Amino acid sequence: MNHRHISLIGAPTDIGAGARGASMGPEALRVAGIKAVLEGHGLHVRDRGNLAGPANPWLPPVDGYRHLNEVVAWNQLVHDAVLAELRLDRLPIVLGGDHSLGIGSISAVARFCRDAGKKLRVLWLDAHADFNTSVLTPSGNIHGMPVACLCGHGPQPLIEIGGTVPALNPKALRQIGIRSVDAGEKRLVHQVGLEVFDMRYIDEMGMRHTMELALATLDTNTHLHVSFDVDFLDPDIAPGVDTTVPGGPTYREAQLCMEMIADSGRLASLDVMELNPALDVRNKTAELAVDLIESLFGKSTLMRD
Repeated sequence: MNHRHISLIGAPTDIGAGARGASMGPEALRVAGIKAVLEGHGLHVRDRGNLAGPANPWLPPVDGYRHLNEVVAWNQLVHDAVLAELRLDRLPIVLGGDHSLGIGSISAVARFCRDAGKKLRVLWLDAHADFNTSVLTPSGNIHGMPVACLCGHGPQPLIEIGGTVPALNPKALRQIGIRSVDAGEKRLVHQVGLEVFDMRYIDEMGMRHTMELALATLDTNTHLHVSFDVDFLDPDIAPGVDTTVPGGPTYREAQLCMEMIADSGRLASLDVMELNPALDVRNKTAELAVDLIESLFGKSTLMRD
């Protein structure tokens, strides 16, 4: 994997969300200068523009799923785009869009890793476990279900996108920053045995220890994928998301998280999800997201070995 060559892929849809606005996320990240910031670190960045999928019909759920056909169409587009960039030996960054798009993105990464004989580690940075199903969901919004779908719990057209069911072995996943889990979801997360570093764990053990565990056992044959839901951050510093949950990582904790991922040298694909400029204040959440992404790609205060 040539980590110097990066492709930006816009996925402007809020098809899986409960509020409108995440469809404007890709443009807000561009306005915040994501391409120039990465190029400032000597990276070769190509902006592939935006994928064009179905419009959001804004309809109520059917059989526990809202906009299922449209969510499938968007995820297929994301899957194909991410897989194409990985096969070109480029590092794809999906600019979301709501987090239901993680199904397409991560199923493509998992397929690429299977084909290349690589191990996969996925870091899911989020306030929510995103492990709902049609039976458990209070809303039917599919952005609350991507992790469940990736682990094989979901509707056939979504769980099959990556060509193998489940797309992801739950043991490849580390969830960080979790602080909002629905009651039925808690049982399923426990049953499946997900490794979750929730905010209580981070409060007790610190972000450094959390990230040491989350990044443990990576080697040169490991592909590290980061799925960054902007609501991972505390809403005091990142108001521009649909589903704010108080008590998230502070600016410094988030920076340390990103810097330690960068130090691993293994980052090979990235999602940036759930940025909603309609709820933001003067694009500050987008600017913070770009600042943190810069740290993921090696910004540090001083020269470090």
